[in-house]
Amino acid sequence: MIRLVYASSTDKDWRATDLLELLKICRTNNSARNITGILLYSNKTFFQVLEGEEPDINTVFSQIEKDPRHRDITILEKTNIAERQFPYWSMGFEKVDPKEFAHIEGINNFFEEDFSPHGFVHNKEIIKPLLKYFHTKLVKHVARETHEELPMEHEDPFIQLLHRVIRLGVKLLALLMVLVIIFSIFDVLYVIYERMLSEPKLLLTIDDILETFGAFLVVLIAIEIFINITLYIRSDVIPVKLVVATALMAISRKVIVFDFKALPYQYVAASSVVVLALGITYWLVQKK
Repeated sequence: MIRLVYASSTDKDWRATDLLELLKICRTNNSARNITGILLYSNKTFFQVLEGEEPDINTVFSQIEKDPRHRDITILEKTNIAERQFPYWSMGFEKVDPKEFAHIEGINNFFEEDFSPHGFVHNKEIIKPLLKYFHTKLVKHVARETHEELPMEHEDPFIQLLHRVIRLGVKLLALLMVLVIIFSIFDVLYVIYERMLSEPKLLLTIDDILETFGAFLVVLIAIEIFINITLYIRSDVIPVKLVVATALMAISRKVIVFDFKALPYQYVAASSVVVLALGITYWLVQKK
């Protein structure tokens, strides 16, 4: 995936109705391509962040470049990313009020004086705190609209105390899981070392390779369990999709090391049904 950040100017001062119509079109098109991001508008200037697969981003941006409503289109950042900074906004939108940013370190009076493509080029250091600010707004927005597993605030003080205790327990489990991951990595190294030194030396048989794969899978599944554990103390994610994805990856990786000669056909058939069911579930969650 990549993140593309650009700024552009426009000839007219856009009214609220025009902006809402533009936003509606952006969200429809971006949802179809699984593109997320934010769009800011102020002082006849657009500032937009697009996140998604590179071919999709390039397609959308080429359409923007051909749009006569945009002038002085300037790419401010184009970088590879491991995860999205705005995962739940097909296109978040803000009509910027300069006073809102006066207190943010690094931004100060930028929106009042330099909010333009030219201003962004000469103040690129502003981009990072700006994205961080809107990411924080996204987290708060999602936390309000989605279910939080263990909320820190509760009307019942006793339940609130229990939530805090459980959160502490979750952190302890996460720490223990890290230790398990470290031990599992050493186990992988030991398995490879043992197999390479057994006769015939420096040669791995099919069974050796399968056993090595199994050791790798233990580490990968442990990492996925760690991620799931930490989900319970985060409010910026919706756990359902990630839990289903983890289950799908776990069963799929298990299939890789199946010894089909030794396993009964019922076991293989049941596993295939689980993979199919989880695949359909993940597709439905993603589509929704």
